[in-house]
Amino acid sequence: MKYLWKHVFDMPPSWLVLFIVIVWQQSRLWNPLAYGGTVIDRLGWALIVLGLLIMVWAFLQFLSHKTSIVPRNIPNAFIAAGSYKFSRNPIYLADTLVLFGFTLLMGSVIGLLLVPVFMWVIFTRFIQGEEAGLRATYPEAFETFCATTRRWL
Repeated sequence: MKYLWKHVFDMPPSWLVLFIVIVWQQSRLWNPLAYGGTVIDRLGWALIVLGLLIMVWAFLQFLSHKTSIVPRNIPNAFIAAGSYKFSRNPIYLADTLVLFGFTLLMGSVIGLLLVPVFMWVIFTRFIQGEEAGLRATYPEAFETFCATTRRWL
C-alpha cells in the first residue's frame, strides 16, 4: 500500500484533484461568490485554459528532451528553455492557475484560502526534492537557472 500511495496517489495531479474536490464540495455547501456569467466566471475559465496551455507546453518540452515528467525520477536532461524561461516550475504554476480558476468558477471563499495551501503542499512534497535532485545532478546549470528564473513566476 505504501508503494501505491507514494508512486500512484502521491503525485501532483492527485493533489490537484483532491483540492478541486474539496473546493467543489465546499461550494455546494456555501457559495457566496457564485454569480454565473460574470467577469469572475470569465476570469476563472481564462485561468483554467491558461493553466492547461502551460501544462501542455511544459509537457511537450519533457517529450522533446526525452526526460521523465515523473517528479521523483532522476531527469536525464536539464530543461531551461520554453516555459522554463519564465518559471522553474511551470506545471505546478499551471496546476495552481487551474485550481484558482476553478475556485473562482465555484464561488468558493474557502477555496481562495486553499490555493496557497495547495502551493505549500506542492512545494514541500515535490519542489524541494526535485530542486535538490537537480542541484545534485546538474549543479552549475541549476545554480545559473535559479539565479535567472523565479520558482513560480
